[in-house]
Amino acid sequence: MNEEVDFVLDSAKEDMDKAIAHLEKSLLNIRAGKASPAMLGGVMVDYYGSQTPLSRVANVNTPDARTISVQPWEKGLIPEIEKGIMIANLGLNPMNNGESVIINVPVLTEERRVQLAKQAKAESEEAKIGVRNDRKVAMNELKKLDISEDLLKNAEDDVQKLTDKYIAKIDEMFVVKEKEIMTV
Repeated sequence: MNEEVDFVLDSAKEDMDKAIAHLEKSLLNIRAGKASPAMLGGVMVDYYGSQTPLSRVANVNTPDARTISVQPWEKGLIPEIEKGIMIANLGLNPMNNGESVIINVPVLTEERRVQLAKQAKAESEEAKIGVRNDRKVAMNELKKLDISEDLLKNAEDDVQKLTDKYIAKIDEMFVVKEKEIMTV
């Protein structure tokens, strides 16, 4: 094949990989019943006047399936950590024992599980839109190239196969997450 065509295909594959990586990160933030340090991944804490990720100011772990423990490196940060968790609007209620912040993760109701499944579906649809946009960009780039019609047709088929592969991967990721969410 042509070097320019290979470059367009590689670029499209790289962009589609980014959409998958973003989806993985988004799905990690959707809780599925059991406690996980990733649930607090988006929490920002006011650390001496600047917003800092929670993981940079404290140790976050899960002593059991229903509890998250946040051990700050400086005890004075406990109120800021609690405030950051509340601001993140995760539906979690932090408590402190003077040395660490403890979060009991409540059991999900059926209604909440359905809401989380819908949220996961929305995230997967966003990823599909991203992949389709990457396909559109690749197709437009291919049309700009000065190549034969046969080569163009073959390259467009390759882009479509790549798109179909990534859409199937997104659907598979959603099915796994939905099963995880809906399992009691």
